[in-house]
Order: sequence, then structure tokens, then C-alpha cells
Amino acid sequence: MVNNIGITVLNKASFAWVDFKYPYFLSFVHMALNTFGTQMVFKLTDSTRQSSSIISRWIGEINRKKVLNQRAKKMIFSFSFIFSMNIAIGNVSLRHVSVNFNQVMRSLVPAVTIAMGLLMKKDISTTRQLAVLPVVVGVAMATFGDMSYTALGLVYTVFCVLLAAAKVVASGEMLTGELKLHPVDLLGHMAPLAMVQCLVFSYFTGEVADICRRWSAEISPFTGNPMVLTVVVVSGIFSFTLNICSLMANKLTSPL
Repeated sequence: MVNNIGITVLNKASFAWVDFKYPYFLSFVHMALNTFGTQMVFKLTDSTRQSSSIISRWIGEINRKKVLNQRAKKMIFSFSFIFSMNIAIGNVSLRHVSVNFNQVMRSLVPAVTIAMGLLMKKDISTTRQLAVLPVVVGVAMATFGDMSYTALGLVYTVFCVLLAAAKVVASGEMLTGELKLHPVDLLGHMAPLAMVQCLVFSYFTGEVADICRRWSAEISPFTGNPMVLTVVVVSGIFSFTLNICSLMANKLTSPL
């Protein structure tokens, strides 16, 4: 929860406070840091027994699957697209809605996840379905405040909620289903693909060209405002820790 709210506030800060209004490029930075973070974890677990045991106590033993069959590759590619779209659309929505409105809408993700599970013929008990209600109401009450939004922002946020639920269901299948990937291994396979996808989105929407135009005068940490890249990079670090935590929780419990 702390990670989730932290990255939401940092992403909003990127758009509103330091004028880094490039949601797709921000998502690219997130995925780049996720890729770097997973590779660092792999290096640490492979290097020394001491660092490996420390990491294993936190996230368990990582049994990497370096060779995947075609079906597994297709599943990971599809998941990477859902993942990158979820992050990118979520970042876009923050340009048009308040943080409070975003959090209230995101509290609906468990309910949408249940609905998707029922459509997939999964057995979800009535008790579990009812247990989601106080969670939704509690988050809504805790984050209720400035509920400002635009019509476009509402559309983006609803789409983001649907993508978030789809991401949870899909990740659950790959973590506990046929592939049984470790969360860090799944992130290691998926993040580079999502990184490229976000960069392509950023390029074709003109974000990369605008960043290049503003780089020297405004964005560069040496000749512009150093806070811009600081906020962007810190939000990327939060993104990595959030993804690890959410995937670990998904594997050890359930998509809900």
C-alpha cells in the first residue's frame, strides 16, 4: 500500500510539479529500472553465497528458467504488453485526475479481478467476494478528498482499472500455473519487452522529440532542473519494489 501510494504521488509530481509531462517515457524509465533491478538481483544471487542467502530470505530461492518454449514466450510477450499498457495508461490518467480520485478508482481492482475470475469459470467463494467490499470501501474512505477529474481522465482511469485486473489475473497464471516462474524471473523476462514497447509509444507520440528539445535548458541535471530526473528516477525505483512486492504477494496468496 505504501509503495502504491508513493509511486502514485511521485508520478503525479513528475507531471504537476517538475513539468515532466511524458507518461510513456516515464513508463520507459520505470521498465528500464525494473530491468536493471532484476539483473542486479540475478548478479547478487549468482555471485556470493552470503548475498544469495540474504536475498533468499526476502524473496525465496530464484530458479531461473533461461530457456523457454514458444508457448511460454508468447505468454510472456502478451503479459508484457498488458503490463506496459497498464503502467503507461495509468501514468497518462494521472495527468487528468487527482491522486485521490485515482486511488478510489483503483480500489475497484479487486472487484474487477473477481468478475474476470468468474468469467474464466474460476471457483471464487461467496465469502471471498463479500470480503472485497470492506476493502473497497475502506480505501475509498481513506483516500477520499480532492476528487477532481476530466472526462478523458475518467476514461483513462477506467481503462487502467481493467488493465490492472487483467495484469493480476495473467501474472497469477504465470506464477502458479503451467510456467510457475519466480516473480523476479517473470519480471526479468517481461521488463525488457515492456521497456521497448513504452519507448516506441513515447517516440510515436512525440515525447522523445520534445524531451530532446527541452533537455539542455530544462531537464538536464547539469544545465537544467536537477529535481526533474531525481523525481523520475526515484519513481522508477518505487516501481521496481512495487512490482516485486505485488508479484510476490500474487504468487504466495492469490490474484486477490
